[in-house]
Amino acid sequence: MKIKSLINTLGPGLLYAGAAVGVSHLVQSTRAGASYGFELIWVVIAANIIKYPFFEFAPRYASATGKSLIDGYYNTGKWALIVFGVLTLSTMFALQAAVTVVTAALLGNIFGISLSPNSLTAIILFFTMFVLLSGKFSALDKMIKVIILTLTVSTLIAVVAAFEIKTVDAVHFDWGNAVDLAFLIALVGWMPGPIDISTWHSTWTVAKMESSGHKPSLKESLFDFNFGYIGTAFLAMGFVSLGAFVMYGSGKELSSTGVEFAGQLIDMYTSSLGNWSYWIIAIAALTTMFSTTVTVLDAYPRVMQPTSELLFPGLKPKKQKSFKPYTIWMLITILGTLALLIYFGKSMRFMVDLATTISFVAAPVLAILNYRAVTDPGFPIEARPKKWLLIYAWIGMIFLSLFSLFYLIWKFL
Repeated sequence: MKIKSLINTLGPGLLYAGAAVGVSHLVQSTRAGASYGFELIWVVIAANIIKYPFFEFAPRYASATGKSLIDGYYNTGKWALIVFGVLTLSTMFALQAAVTVVTAALLGNIFGISLSPNSLTAIILFFTMFVLLSGKFSALDKMIKVIILTLTVSTLIAVVAAFEIKTVDAVHFDWGNAVDLAFLIALVGWMPGPIDISTWHSTWTVAKMESSGHKPSLKESLFDFNFGYIGTAFLAMGFVSLGAFVMYGSGKELSSTGVEFAGQLIDMYTSSLGNWSYWIIAIAALTTMFSTTVTVLDAYPRVMQPTSELLFPGLKPKKQKSFKPYTIWMLITILGTLALLIYFGKSMRFMVDLATTISFVAAPVLAILNYRAVTDPGFPIEARPKKWLLIYAWIGMIFLSLFSLFYLIWKFL
């Protein structure tokens, strides 16, 4: 692979990383390490392994067809696109609220901003909207590369500095405990991220092609994806390690409110590592959440625009590259998010667990839709997944379906 071609290709995989490395890492992975030490690190690894094929199908589809997975769903049948649209509408406001409220809490804590969490959340959302609308995809593409580099370096420094072998009498994960099981489901639901991100990834791949004028080969697209995917897995283990090294056995419990959580997180790290580490931890935490806020706010309008236009052709603008529908969907996302926060957002943990649990239950449905997209008779033969990957995907679909069924039975029966 030529270096120039590789540089032109890199981007969608990093955007995937920016979207995935957020609440699942900073909040859920840190909580896993803080509450149970390294007992759940195998769950983090397993979740990354099980979901791999369904994320991999996104750049595969986009590279082979020049279109996003949304077109793949539509080719499967209008019902598939309707299912995707309903699932997206049911999660988008809760997910955007969950990531943005944590970002707002960190920003307020780090810089001593006294505005209410909802006000600060609104400012972040509208500021991000302005950046995205003014620079479009190229601004997002450039911004995320700097953010991911900063995040990776600061997190690695923090993990190395926090390394400590502990012998403590602490809480262990209890498979018969409802609270522990609920946390496990929320952890898996967003590890490494909701499968929705696969659809976002495919739209970013198409946008990258259009903005750069370069159509990557399948090999190039998969390299870019694997680069981001493997990186997010290691960062997840890094945050579990930080929670285990610094908080496990301390007897302290992470707060369910955003502002207190942000303060606890940074204070616990600096009290254990030293005041010198404050800005390293602060930068790692803030860049983690800001990258997710930016990418999620871009992703929902980017997928809902074609979804609504395919389902309702009359909504499609006369100008082929009209930016108006994207803007409208972004405003809908922001206003819906703020409305949800005003009425249900008193507990950050409630918002996070709500969004992750919905994503968990929806995971097998989206996994099946992704599988059908790359095995459709119209999909290019030369780009179809090899037999081992299809078997791998079947194992994943069965596991996700059984796990979701178990959750529904456990929750309601």
